[in-house]
Amino acid sequence: MIFRSSKFFFASCNIAGKKFTLYKTGCLAIQTAIPAEILVHHCLNGDHSAYRELYDRYCKAMFNTALRLVNRTADAEDILQEAFIDAFAQLSSFENKSSFGAWLKQIVVFKSIGFLKKQRLSFADMEIAGDIIDENGDKEEEEMYTVNHIRQTMKELPDGYRTVLSLYLLEGYDHEEIAEILGVAQSTVRTQYIRAKQKLLQLLKKEKVYEQS
Repeated sequence: MIFRSSKFFFASCNIAGKKFTLYKTGCLAIQTAIPAEILVHHCLNGDHSAYRELYDRYCKAMFNTALRLVNRTADAEDILQEAFIDAFAQLSSFENKSSFGAWLKQIVVFKSIGFLKKQRLSFADMEIAGDIIDENGDKEEEEMYTVNHIRQTMKELPDGYRTVLSLYLLEGYDHEEIAEILGVAQSTVRTQYIRAKQKLLQLLKKEKVYEQS
């Protein structure tokens, strides 16, 4: 089964017609006519239309990121609002060391993780003693699943499993970065990732058997 691939990146979500309070405009697809870094400069110079443009460009993708982590639409909407409010308040600290999208996503991710921790989800105690099959040593027959199938099945995982898999497979963070985000050891992240991947594979196979029956 193939898990890690840049092909797992996607940015599509139906927000069910919900309106956001930050702006009254609808979310638009990401455009590249004006570089985001230039729009940030315009924002800092008082151009309110630049704020609107940044929001329209990134709201769907950032909503998707939050939703994949917290798994609840209403909570993802709240996180999206808070992330944009914080990002716009902190624009002067954006130093072009990364893309604006990556900088904004980091804010969304940290807010999402903060939300999960408030729900008493502990990432410090995720590692459980016992034998674990190494991801590179798994000799299971490889099967191909669509991105959408994997994404939908991941929603059935416990929060801890889903969070680590989402950060690694869908958001593009490596184990070291995830450990820093969650505030745990890399070994804990790796353990949780392997367990989460095994659980996901079990669910995918179970669904496949069900569909064929």
